Amino acid sequence: MRSTSIGDNGKAIIAYILVCFFWGSTYLAIKIGVQDMPPMFFAGIRFVIAGSLMILYSKSKGYTFPESGKKLALLSSIGLLMLLGGNGLVVYAEQWVDSGVASLMIATVPIFVALLEHVFIRDTRLTPKGLLGLLLGFGGVYFLLNPAETAGAINLEGVLVLLAASFFWSSGTVLSKKVKGKSSIVSNIGIQMFSGGIGLLLVSVITGEFSRLKVSANAIFAVLYLIIFGSLIGYSSYIYLLQKWPATKAGTYAYVNPVVAVSLGALFLGERVTSLMLISMAAILLGVVIVQKSKIRVRESE
Repeated sequence: MRSTSIGDNGKAIIAYILVCFFWGSTYLAIKIGVQDMPPMFFAGIRFVIAGSLMILYSKSKGYTFPESGKKLALLSSIGLLMLLGGNGLVVYAEQWVDSGVASLMIATVPIFVALLEHVFIRDTRLTPKGLLGLLLGFGGVYFLLNPAETAGAINLEGVLVLLAASFFWSSGTVLSKKVKGKSSIVSNIGIQMFSGGIGLLLVSVITGEFSRLKVSANAIFAVLYLIIFGSLIGYSSYIYLLQKWPATKAGTYAYVNPVVAVSLGALFLGERVTSLMLISMAAILLGVVIVQKSKIRVRESE
């Protein structure tokens, strides 16, 4: 009799769906939060709390932790790249860039991941079919930018900051493939979140954010949403996904996030959705499907 339990690939698909939806919704929550809270503090407190909860949970369950200082440093570096450099710059940019636009810029993550993997992880590359999917998805993102530009939502500084965020996030994504050992994935996630959160709070202190700190009901709601759905569920699902899929394939979530973010922007912020945007979204989703069905070809060792 065939087992009805969900296999590793099924769990990976579920994790992918969770990342696509919840991370797409976080752009709206971030936009709400930074209207009242300073950006680095807003981002930092989220990850310190989420990381602490993950670490405490791991301790209570008896999960294994990194067996060496070297691995601890590696996990901390990944957290700093992805959460301080990646998420921190997104939060910073959303002070003046629309949430939907921010998600569109971060859709360049799969491109950066593919390039970094090609240079630093020499045993993987996309097939021509997979490359076509990436190009199609990126083309859809390009056309999605036009409506935002006509609304005056993009400026050069914001684009550059968000592209830097995409690069840092991609670097952490590729580096995470180097994590080996017997420590629990839950413990690893907690360490990454806590390290990134501490880094963000240090930047907050250095830049004097505490002098203008204020708290509102909307900001608290945004922080709680991001902790639960963005960090505990979304980030954990993404790290799990990286253990099961190549980084290039896992990174295609960034093509779906704009669809979610733009849709939520239209629903809650009254942003206009045009026929061009719908066509662009269709191209993005088709690109994701093509990449998901493509095989990653492993180069023969020389």
